[in-house]
Amino acid sequence: MKLQYGYRLLLPVAAAVTALALSGQAAAQAGNYPSKPIRIIVPFAPGGPNDILGRIVGQQLNELWGRPAVIENRGGAGGTIGVDAGAKSAPDGYTIVMGGSSNLAVAPGLYAKLPYDPLRDLAPVANVAIVPYVLAVNPHVPARSVKELVAVARSKRGLLSYGSSGTGAMSHLAAELFKAASGADIVHVPYKGTSPSVTDMIAGQIDMMFADLAAVAPHAKVGKLRLLATAGSKRSAAAPELPTMAQAGVKGYAVDAWFGIVAPVATPKDIVAKLNAAIVNALKAHDVKQRFEELGYEAIGDTPEQFGATIKADIEKFSRLIKNAGIKAEL
Repeated sequence: MKLQYGYRLLLPVAAAVTALALSGQAAAQAGNYPSKPIRIIVPFAPGGPNDILGRIVGQQLNELWGRPAVIENRGGAGGTIGVDAGAKSAPDGYTIVMGGSSNLAVAPGLYAKLPYDPLRDLAPVANVAIVPYVLAVNPHVPARSVKELVAVARSKRGLLSYGSSGTGAMSHLAAELFKAASGADIVHVPYKGTSPSVTDMIAGQIDMMFADLAAVAPHAKVGKLRLLATAGSKRSAAAPELPTMAQAGVKGYAVDAWFGIVAPVATPKDIVAKLNAAIVNALKAHDVKQRFEELGYEAIGDTPEQFGATIKADIEKFSRLIKNAGIKAEL
């Protein structure tokens, strides 16, 4: 009996020793992170803001840690396919996603059957940047202002078309909100990314598009496109001559697009913290600041908790906007 009693006393001690050993081993593993290449899923085709920011972050992580950061472009369904793949990946810090307001905040209010829940299935790491979107038109469209464009769209219903980087993408939502707010009747033509839609807009296959400024500004400078207004709540520092949509006559209109890194929800907090610190420091690098200034991007670099709060607040905001505008979409 004494031996059994002593054995029972030793069980908690042994368990505690084992737990300490395992925790020490886990800490050692976290301390060695990363020990292999990191995969960054970009849920759109190459050339758009997701892709540009993903490659900037990947390059900085590579330089900091000496481990390759491999970009995987997995487009489709407004970026939801790539985000879903990231959410279902191993939560070890070796798969992260360059998400955005479209697939993290807009999608929950737009799709009835979204295969992931941004708040339940993903761990916010860091919000990287706010990207200015602008309304661009092909020069053959007889409109040099937003008011003139609305007049054309109302007088010739269904004649004009707009492109997007995919159903449910920010470029899609921005245009649908414009239609709802202005009464314009414009046909949607979805693409699998920003670059192919801009290419077709230049060629005259589509008439207009809400796109990130960096994708269309070079073409506007040489007269291949015409920029009418910015979609955000304030003018862009990179194009201060452009009025906001609200200033151009579409009252109450504002679409601010952000892009940030998320990981599978069970990713260890110390790895999330290490990724966050690396990304925040990367945004302070001189070459990154210079690149952002060229693109018109506004760096954010917040904490995981702050980014999570942004996602939650914007899900609620965009759900209201989508419901009020009567926008519907299916995956």
